[in-house]
Amino acid sequence: MITIGVDAHKRVHAAVALDDAGGELAQWRGPNSAEGWQQVAAWAAALGPDCRWGIEGAWNYGRGLAQFLVEAGVVVYEVNPRWTAQRRRTARTRGKSDRLDARAVALLVRGEASTLPAVAADDVTATLELLSTERDDAVAEATRLRNQVHQVLLHLDPEYTAHLPKLRTKAGLRALERYETADPRPLQQQRAGTVRRLGQRLRLAQEHARYLAAQIRELAASRFAPLAQICGIDLLTAGTLAGILGPGRRFATDAQLAAYAGAAPLETSSAERVRYRLNRGGNRRLNAILYRIVLTQSRYAPQAQAYLARRMTEGKTRREAVRALKRFVVRAIWRRWQECLTPEAMDCTPFTRPPGKSTFPGQ
Repeated sequence: MITIGVDAHKRVHAAVALDDAGGELAQWRGPNSAEGWQQVAAWAAALGPDCRWGIEGAWNYGRGLAQFLVEAGVVVYEVNPRWTAQRRRTARTRGKSDRLDARAVALLVRGEASTLPAVAADDVTATLELLSTERDDAVAEATRLRNQVHQVLLHLDPEYTAHLPKLRTKAGLRALERYETADPRPLQQQRAGTVRRLGQRLRLAQEHARYLAAQIRELAASRFAPLAQICGIDLLTAGTLAGILGPGRRFATDAQLAAYAGAAPLETSSAERVRYRLNRGGNRRLNAILYRIVLTQSRYAPQAQAYLARRMTEGKTRREAVRALKRFVVRAIWRRWQECLTPEAMDCTPFTRPPGKSTFPGQ
């Protein structure tokens, strides 16, 4: 089987093809464009019919090529740039070039294909990823604007909280857009104008975030209802999770998902000493969502409270018990995710959680 590695860049891609023994067959370099994708596909077809591909940054600069190949029925693996950097540092041939990077990608796929995530064609999860990322930006923008308004108001009137409604309410936003000050000084008048303009921008940012949240909930209700059966996960969180987990079966086991989320400890054993340390890597956005789910379960799910209590009676600290519960939640999410990937679940009707019922952690 021929293994092809691709070093993807914004404007150009470089590819190297290896034979079964790891010998270099050919190399290619061309533009990152629809025409370039067709060229590299024709170049690979001329080498032989049985090819597998590895693309560095298949979800970034190499996404267009990866989707082009997957839609054509080609097997494509996603390769993290950090993995190729590690292989390059330990290679016998020193130096760095696009060809060497592409060769490192091909060697990684050739030796460790079973451990690499396969690229799947974009589906509704890509839409959810786009919407949830856009919503996160809108929420962050609204928070930044709200903090800026508070700062300007503090210089206008230190007692403004006694006169204005809460800024998160519609009444508070209306008050900001109509804000006036009796202070005739030019600087204070300018500050009042700044408050009005910031209030308008804040209202638009919040409306934008609410609109995107409604879109995410609608998609999640029709496609990813099983995730919302877990305590601590509503439809908005379910849609965000689906966008992060991505298309198809990227994670063969819950252990792979835990490693991706940074919720699995890293072994640091040596000789007779067995040790594990906290994993500070992984997808930190997913890790933060898991943490919020665990906090919700620790407050409202009796089973979660009992689990935490049992862990602490075993000698674990509260923080260590929370980490263990986080790993437990990953397993529940993975199980529900498998249900979402079935044809029946992908065509399910909108889901409404029964009042007073929540499942912990996925039974």
